[in-house]
Amino acid sequence: MSRDLAELPTCTRCALSVSRQRVVVGSGPSRPALVVIGEAPGRHEDEGGEPFVGRSGRLLFALLEGEVGLVRSDCFVTNVVKCRPPANRTPSRGELSACRPWLSEQFEVVKAPLVLVLGNTAARAVFGFNEGIGVTHGRVVPWGNGRGLATYHPAAALRGGPSVVDVMRADLRILKSLAELK
Repeated sequence: MSRDLAELPTCTRCALSVSRQRVVVGSGPSRPALVVIGEAPGRHEDEGGEPFVGRSGRLLFALLEGEVGLVRSDCFVTNVVKCRPPANRTPSRGELSACRPWLSEQFEVVKAPLVLVLGNTAARAVFGFNEGIGVTHGRVVPWGNGRGLATYHPAAALRGGPSVVDVMRADLRILKSLAELK
């Protein structure tokens, strides 16, 4: 971990530092096959300190294993915002801006050929998309020394049902084809 990232667990750059239980830094190997980036920690993540450990995470990693052949230990998993917004609301522009240096530092340390971003907030923050995820999902974009794509957040699939899961599966098959081209 870089010196800057070592300071992340005590971050007070925005008001989320007051309401969080802990900073959810991210987890996984420094040279993963895939970087997975979500929006922000939820309740389970805030309590446990690791991203995607609740229902959304279980669905996400079941889909990744089934469609791409990757398990959690193959991935570095993080969020664009490292602290839980109250009531799981969408992070504000100020909160996204305050956390952006942390995410940029993670990109410098964690090297991967592929990135998967989940949902509107992450797709806009990481790839700069202006359109919603309904338009941008499955779109392949250059990222670092590799490529990436966005898909629906697994929480949307839990709410939206089988049709959203089917779209995620199709997007993950695109991701698999990118991995096979490496």
